[in-house]
Amino acid sequence: MTTHSQARSAHAVGVLFLVASAIAFSSTGIFTKGVEAAAWAVIFWRGVFASISTTAYAASRGKLKEEFLGMRWSGLAVGAVGAAGTAALIPAFKLTDIANVALIYASAPFLAALLAWLAIGERVSKRTALGAAGALAGVLIIVAGSVGSVNLIGDGLALLMTLVMATIMVIYRARPETPSAGPSVLQSLFLFPFALTFGAPFETAPFEIAILAAFGVMHAIASVTLAEGAKRVPSGQTALIGALETPLAPLLAFLILTEIPSTPTLFGGLVVFTAVLISLWEKPAR
Repeated sequence: MTTHSQARSAHAVGVLFLVASAIAFSSTGIFTKGVEAAAWAVIFWRGVFASISTTAYAASRGKLKEEFLGMRWSGLAVGAVGAAGTAALIPAFKLTDIANVALIYASAPFLAALLAWLAIGERVSKRTALGAAGALAGVLIIVAGSVGSVNLIGDGLALLMTLVMATIMVIYRARPETPSAGPSVLQSLFLFPFALTFGAPFETAPFEIAILAAFGVMHAIASVTLAEGAKRVPSGQTALIGALETPLAPLLAFLILTEIPSTPTLFGGLVVFTAVLISLWEKPAR
C-alpha cells in the first residue's frame, strides 16, 4: 500500500511539473515573434541566459557535479537531440503562425507513445489512448480552419521539433536517472558555434537582449520541469499534458501580439483541453 501511495504521489508531482512546463513553453512564440532579431540571434541569447539560469538552479541544489558529470550517454543524447529541436523550433515560429506550431506539437502524444512502445515496450492505457484520440480530434479541427494559409517550411520545422520533444520524453522515461539541468545547458552549448557562424547575435538591440534574457529564464524553467515530470509520468501521458500548450500559445498570441486565432482554433483548443482532463481523471478507489 505504501509503495502504491508513493507511486501515486510521484505521479501527481510529475503532472504538476508537466503542467508548469506546458505553460512556460506556451510563451515561446510570444518571445520569438516579439523581437526583430533573426532566428539564430534568438537562439544564441536565449541559450546564454537559459544556461546561466539552469546552472544557477543546479548550484543552488548542490548538484552541479551530479547534473553535469553524471549525464552519461542518455544526457548527451538529450543535449544533442534537444539542440536539433531548438534549431527547428525558433525558425518555425518565425515562418508560420504561433497557432500552427502549437497545434502540430499536439501530435506529440502519438509520436511519444509509438516511440515508447518501440524502444522500451511501454504500454499505453486506454484512458491515455482516449485522451490522445481527443487531442487528435482537436488538432484536426484547428488544421481544417488553417487550410490554405499554412507555411509549409515553418510547419515542417514544427513537426521536426515535435518529434524531438517526443524522443526526449521517451529517453527520460527509459532512463529516469538522467539529469535535467546538464543536458539542457548542453543543448545551448551545441548551438553557440552555429549561431555565431550563421547569425549576428551581437548586433541585437540591448532592449531585445533584455527580452531574450527573460525568454532564457522561462526556457530554463520549462526544460527542467519537463525533464522532472517526464521521469514520473508515462511517455504518452507526458506528451498529452504537454498538449496544453496548444490552446495556451494562441491565446497568449492574441492577448500580447493581437494575433487573432480563428474560431476552429479556439474550438479545437477546447477539445484538446477536454482530452487532457479525460486522460488525467481517475476513478475513485473503492
